Amino acid sequence: MLQQNPIVVEVVKQPPVTPEISYGGILASALGLVGIVLLAALLVGVLVGGGVIWFKKRHAKTEASDPTHVRLRIDAS
Repeated sequence: MLQQNPIVVEVVKQPPVTPEISYGGILASALGLVGIVLLAALLVGVLVGGGVIWFKKRHAKTEASDPTHVRLRIDAS
């Protein structure tokens, strides 16, 4: 008989199976991202609005000392 070389099979450990992603998980991730963007926009809006109000009030005090400046004081209501 002919002598054959043995067949060597190397078994590699398989990576763990990734869990399936449900539609609810995708929706929760999307809403989380939208929530972060919404909070960032709200924060920037409050900061810019506060800055504009602070600037207007500060500028109004300096304009009052100018004798050539006339303020009309018109109410928007």
